[in-house]
Amino acid sequence: MVKTRLKHAGASDPGLLRHNNEDRLYLDAERGIFLVVDGVGGQAAGEKAAEIAVERIRARLERQTGTAEQRVREAVTMANNEILQSARSHPDWAGMACVLTLAVLEDSSAVIGHVGDSRLYKIHRGEIRKLTRDHSPVGEREDLGELSETEAMRHPRRNEVFRDVGSEEHAPDDRDFIEISRIPFEPDSALLLCSDGLSDQVTSQDIRHTVERNAGDPEAAVHELVEAANLAGGKDNVTVVLVEGERFTAPVLVDARHGGTTIWGCRPAVFLYGFLAALALGWASRSLWQPPPVVIAPRVLTVGAAGLQTIQEAVAAARPGDTVEVPAGEYREQVHLKGGVTIRSRLPREAVLRAAAVSNGPAVEGQDIQGARLSGFRILAEPQMPLTAGIVLVNAEVEIDDTEVAGAGIGIEIRGAASPSLRGNAVHDCLSEGILISGSSAPWLSHNAILRNGRAGVAAHDGARPALIGNLFEKNTVDLPGELMEAVRERNFFPDAKPAPRGGARR
Repeated sequence: MVKTRLKHAGASDPGLLRHNNEDRLYLDAERGIFLVVDGVGGQAAGEKAAEIAVERIRARLERQTGTAEQRVREAVTMANNEILQSARSHPDWAGMACVLTLAVLEDSSAVIGHVGDSRLYKIHRGEIRKLTRDHSPVGEREDLGELSETEAMRHPRRNEVFRDVGSEEHAPDDRDFIEISRIPFEPDSALLLCSDGLSDQVTSQDIRHTVERNAGDPEAAVHELVEAANLAGGKDNVTVVLVEGERFTAPVLVDARHGGTTIWGCRPAVFLYGFLAALALGWASRSLWQPPPVVIAPRVLTVGAAGLQTIQEAVAAARPGDTVEVPAGEYREQVHLKGGVTIRSRLPREAVLRAAAVSNGPAVEGQDIQGARLSGFRILAEPQMPLTAGIVLVNAEVEIDDTEVAGAGIGIEIRGAASPSLRGNAVHDCLSEGILISGSSAPWLSHNAILRNGRAGVAAHDGARPALIGNLFEKNTVDLPGELMEAVRERNFFPDAKPAPRGGARR
């Protein structure tokens, strides 16, 4: 591909809620360099980090020595180390960093360099694919399919990242720093790079429709996407770079009613009638030997509707596969998880559980069950109505996510042999342990914030072997078997430890 034949455009806007723009972009179609940078640090610091990144990356990539992959690694590393040194030299810039996504085009391919939660999408023949992984707790869960795109866009922890450029020194070949990939870039495809100011406000399908609707006019597409992000709330700076191959067009929709294409040599109408006749014959013959299946569709039971006045009444009425949806408000009752049933707050962290009027026991219990899920709640203790524990799980193979537990005696207690999953929760200011695990359980603790708990952030006894990854510990000890601690220190974040651990930036 001759890069000068590319059509390209870029735009950056501060959004509706911020006075300054910490995003930066760089476009050099002659050399095939396209870059989006999102500064982290507030005030002028984020802008400075982004400016340093653009300048260092541009300078290194213009020296075309080594492979494209080598140049990208060296360019991002140079930017990283200069941002770190500048922050150390200027107290007002302390903590500055950035995230970025970079594409270097070579003939019919593109080398992608990526750190953080900016993104690169590829649009090709009516499809859009995200080709970068989000280095963030919420983005990782979205990439794993644990959260839908819209759930991730609304998530309260959406602004956290665990990789950035500038918070600690790196070498070009450091593991878990720069994500590098080489992808095909066909002449009939397009690449879109953006900051999270776009991807947190506009869905990927809306991005695709906008680009395809403006195929051949990337300038119009870019400005329409910026406008869409602002119309959706404009909560952040938004930056978009679009690169179209020389033959990129909107997909063609064939109308078979007007002499369109044939299918397997038949006119579409003839084929359709034949197919329907065969289908009807097959269904009739099937009904002679097998009764039709009985399908029990999952239901959503809403607390406060259809006579279900409490959460527990809705749980009692639920079948496996059902969801109990809890509107915003305060609920003074003890909730018992049920196998196969999801209990979720309609809006994350807007449904609040407090101690039941007749008990200071746990707010949530789950015992001898599988497949249950609790999502999006706040569990709050208070001095006049304390909680011995926020959540107690006994032999319960369940999932707890996006839930906050604060002020209880023990935040979350896990006992027995089952191995529940705790993802994306906040457990803080509890009087004893934040998370206490005993028995032969091996629970999965992923990307939880565990802060300021009295005795320990996480403690494991009696043979328990939890797996911890991406959790944030602050003003907490960790009480685990010695052989587990090396992996815990390597895979989790301890901002108040010395020396400072890797990652853990909050944007």
